[in-house]
Amino acid sequence: MKIAYLDCFSGISGDMTLAALVDAGADRSYVEEELRKIKIEPFALEWKRVNKKGISALKMDVILDPDNPPSHHRHYSEIVKIIHQAGFNERVVKMSLDIFEKIGIAEGKIHDLPLDKVHFHEVGAIDSIVDVIGVALALDSLDVEKIYSSPVPLGSGTVRCDHGIYPVPAPATLEMMRGLPIAPTSYAVEMTTPTGAGIISGLVDEFARSYPPMIVETIGYGAGTRDLPNQPNVLRVVIGKADPYKHKFQMIHEDIHHTHEHHHHEHEHHHDHNHHHHDHDHSHDHHHGHEHGHSHSHSHDHDHTHEQPHAHSHEEHNHSHSHLHEHSHERHDHDHGSPTSSCIKQ
Repeated sequence: MKIAYLDCFSGISGDMTLAALVDAGADRSYVEEELRKIKIEPFALEWKRVNKKGISALKMDVILDPDNPPSHHRHYSEIVKIIHQAGFNERVVKMSLDIFEKIGIAEGKIHDLPLDKVHFHEVGAIDSIVDVIGVALALDSLDVEKIYSSPVPLGSGTVRCDHGIYPVPAPATLEMMRGLPIAPTSYAVEMTTPTGAGIISGLVDEFARSYPPMIVETIGYGAGTRDLPNQPNVLRVVIGKADPYKHKFQMIHEDIHHTHEHHHHEHEHHHDHNHHHHDHDHSHDHHHGHEHGHSHSHSHDHDHTHEQPHAHSHEEHNHSHSHLHEHSHERHDHDHGSPTSSCIKQ
């Protein structure tokens, strides 16, 4: 199973997540082509390499058309309609809606509005819509089935938004992180944006303070907009396969025939039944004194039946065989052993 681990040591935002996923191997062409299906104002994506405190990271910016000013206010219902009408595959639609639903519910609670009446400000802008849907497309491109995250630092201080000066974390951000693990930070800045919190609360399946059991395949770094004094402002995404040793070893139970207490001195019941092919049909019943249940059959063209009593002595042990010869005696079914186990590495 393909998994992604979001290492949010410097927080998370929509543009950081999309850039990190592309840096980790998501198909950038697929993401860009699919995003063109969105029926909103014109935009373009700009990608560049930047250095954040010694770490090379990918930076993504949404470039707007100056001749077509964007709409900054969109209702939740309008965004849902945009996503449904774009023609994305079912998985991308679900992930995109899951993120926006978390944001919408949080905004509705903060402003005391029902979900269908919620209107987004910054999150309703083109760049946030592109970030959210772009993240869903990138995860789809990578075939990620399960998402893990580290605890998330939110930041502190204040931030200016459309409503004025707000505390950090923004009320909607903090609302979305209810019940989820957050991490402390010494920086009085916004480390996690509402879009980043929407990605965390809408998509993450499990939180882990360290990496889950996995085989690491690719690693991506997505750069944020600011420069922190003592650490790189990047989101690290690790893509890999989960549970690499599951089913690696399995126990195979084999029926091992125990040697009789009366050892046959390497005579392992190799009754020399050569493969005969006669033009007559025989059915033999051999009665022997030692109780082994052998079932054999010979195929002949004559129909005669022989009663042939034989007394065989294998080291003073009488055998009683009931042979039905049809020349399928490559296997003798002895039921005088208990199963033992052997460990087979696969």
